[in-house]
Amino acid sequence: MDSNFNTGDDIFECRLCGECCNGFGGTYVSESDIKKISSRIHTDPDTFKKRYCDPSGSRFVLTLGHDGYCIFFDQKKQCTIHSVKPYMCRAWPFLATLIKNPENWNAMAGSCPGMKKNIPEDRLKKIVSREREKLDLSFDRRPHQ
Repeated sequence: MDSNFNTGDDIFECRLCGECCNGFGGTYVSESDIKKISSRIHTDPDTFKKRYCDPSGSRFVLTLGHDGYCIFFDQKKQCTIHSVKPYMCRAWPFLATLIKNPENWNAMAGSCPGMKKNIPEDRLKKIVSREREKLDLSFDRRPHQ
């Protein structure tokens, strides 16, 4: 059974449903994310933070619309900033917290139809670590939490 779970593609296939853009405590954005998105939507980073972000501790998260979805999610067009979407969005569902708390995978999979459930924890940790390494190599930044 474990041999069936070796790569991210073995346990996740995005279905473009947008459920990952709905709630989940907010999408953290780094300064690098803020700069890229600001440039894409033709505003400056300070204005972007005031208009499109909410403070969450010492960091910022993207504001949610009245429907509970990310302010940049359009039910018809999906992500309106897809080409510059934040690191956290690109990482989904391979979030760093899963390396320490793999039991959260099934809870996340309850809302995401593209995630397979009941992945053995040792396999899940390896896959998540590998997927994050690949993302970090492809993303113009150092590893993200």
